[in-house]
Amino acid sequence: MRYFLFGVIFSILSIGFNYAQTKAPEVFGPVPNENQMRWQEMEYYAFVHFSVNTYTDMAWGKGDEDPKIFNPTELDCRQWARICKDAGMKGIIITAKHHSGFCLWPSEYTDYSVKNIPWRDGKGDVVREMADACKEYGLKLGIYLSPWDRNHPDYGKPEYITYFRNQLTELLTNYGPIFEVWFDGANGGSGYYGGANETRTIDRTTYYEWSNTYSLIRKLQPNIVIWNDGGDRGDLRWVGTEAGLVGETNWSLLNAKGEVEWGMLHWGLETGDSWVPAEVNTSIRPEWFYHQNEDLKVKTLPQLMETYYHSIGRNGTLLLNFPIIPNGLIHENDEKVALELAKTVKEAFTVNLAEKAKAEASNVRGNSKEFGVEKAIDGKKDTYWATDDNVKTASLTIDFGKPTTFNRFMVQEYIRLGQRVKAFVIEAFVDGNWKELAKATTIGYKRILRFPSVQATQLRFTITDSKSSLVISNIGIYSASQILDAPFIVRNQAGEIIITPVDAESLVFYTLDGSAPTPKSKKYTSPVQTQGKVEVRAIAFDHVSGKSSPECHEKFDLPRKDWKIVGVDDEKANALFDGNISTAWHQGKDKKMPVDLVIDLGNELKICGFRYYPYQNMWEPPGVITNYQFYVSADNVEWKLLDQGEFSNIKNNPVWQIKKFSPEKARYFKLRALRNTAGNDYIGYAEVDVFTTE
Repeated sequence: MRYFLFGVIFSILSIGFNYAQTKAPEVFGPVPNENQMRWQEMEYYAFVHFSVNTYTDMAWGKGDEDPKIFNPTELDCRQWARICKDAGMKGIIITAKHHSGFCLWPSEYTDYSVKNIPWRDGKGDVVREMADACKEYGLKLGIYLSPWDRNHPDYGKPEYITYFRNQLTELLTNYGPIFEVWFDGANGGSGYYGGANETRTIDRTTYYEWSNTYSLIRKLQPNIVIWNDGGDRGDLRWVGTEAGLVGETNWSLLNAKGEVEWGMLHWGLETGDSWVPAEVNTSIRPEWFYHQNEDLKVKTLPQLMETYYHSIGRNGTLLLNFPIIPNGLIHENDEKVALELAKTVKEAFTVNLAEKAKAEASNVRGNSKEFGVEKAIDGKKDTYWATDDNVKTASLTIDFGKPTTFNRFMVQEYIRLGQRVKAFVIEAFVDGNWKELAKATTIGYKRILRFPSVQATQLRFTITDSKSSLVISNIGIYSASQILDAPFIVRNQAGEIIITPVDAESLVFYTLDGSAPTPKSKKYTSPVQTQGKVEVRAIAFDHVSGKSSPECHEKFDLPRKDWKIVGVDDEKANALFDGNISTAWHQGKDKKMPVDLVIDLGNELKICGFRYYPYQNMWEPPGVITNYQFYVSADNVEWKLLDQGEFSNIKNNPVWQIKKFSPEKARYFKLRALRNTAGNDYIGYAEVDVFTTE
């Protein structure tokens, strides 16, 4: 009897001991709330930009546009929703009001809206049509409402905050569930302001009283997430660029209070006290609103795949913008490449080679099946492989059982328990030896690594550094097809066309007459001398697979071989004309605003516009022009002002700035910088060019 009781007691103690060893890991650090988890699992969703400036060819509306120009004769939000659904997106955020102040819904609080225009006899409501289309296609609806309003007379005054919240209430009350509300960081500047036509500045940290606004939002939409680049910390963060990428190291953490530097936006903050994950926002074209001259500048499939890997593949979500064209539809070029992206992603990540493989790990929490290695390859989001509390480094080996070819590795942490991994490495077992394929830092919700295709019998995933014990939810191993990228085309100052493939082994074929290039077109072997205006189209071609890249299409005006910068004796200044946007020339250190760039064209031309590409280098002051004047002269003595204005959103989206105007004969032109993004006197130019009618 004594031995029997001893055995029972020992069994009870053993059960208790095993339970203590196999209980779930404790939460480590900040974790996402349920709203943030739902948002993170969406991964990919759309922006649509549409307003009065769609009809004025402007990046931003000034606030004085006649609302009657808004006339989308073929508006079809169901087309938007269908394309987004087919593209694999989970929702759409609509720009209900951009900086112009024009409202796409019949707001009770302003006349500057769709209710006062001929379209739909003043009974139109784009937001309503968008909400209905999202519901029909099973998409979530998001709202963009610009805090800055260049039309409203009270902007900058306390009264405007009431107006702003009234409009928020309309949008968050009348259109069903809203998954995300989006507040732009552009706040204050020049505007119409009810006819005042002046510049108004505000303190974005205090003016909007964001804490009270957030309380209103959460009361009206309890399941919402807030994106805010203009004030108090919201639920999500900007990544510091609109180029479509977040840092290779990406912590989903920030501090709840204090200044946020660019590096914190881009890489997160390992020691942050709040869960603030990254949303990568970028446009499918160079700019956010529609410009006809960008119809041939839609991002290619390889470019969008790079964006995919640099956003979703780096622990972020992807918010991809469609600029709506004036008739109210998504352009067919945008639709085509968005659907190509969906097809390519599906093909690359449908077959997970890890699912039928065997796996073993160097450590399993309590040696329990509940947290066993098989939980990392079962494809379920709520199960995970875990290690013991004191184990912060471990390896997991996947055995395919036979030589297997792969080139992609996907891994997810169970972030409900926190983001933990700081560094890991991937190796393949090839010919009896372990070969390193790739290494990286953070994981978070999802991390995807790319490497050259390898044939191996095993893959080893080793976590080399972590903040706590490991909780790995999913692992995927894939073999993705090669995608050729379009070549680059430039024309240098001498007028030579230079075409460079991304893949050095690819062949390049091109045309100069505007026709579509094929492998039967002229083969590029060396720079091609050209005269006058020219239209160049080129493709890269892989002779092994027989596949062609997307097309690169460039139009060039007259050669700049006779151009000279007046009053400058500096060979480096020729960087303005070399056709290479990666080189630049600076001026202004010894001057004060305004800073003038005067160009001698060498002979008289009829000028009808100009374009400027800002120098962009995060490691030194780029000197990006925001406000400008453009003059012409026949003799460099008498000058005529042809154009002036702003390069809207150039700080966050430093792409080609194109301005057109009525033709004027001149031998000289002067680009005058009135202000730059840094508020100093430093100006950098990557490229400057003019358009002519010659």
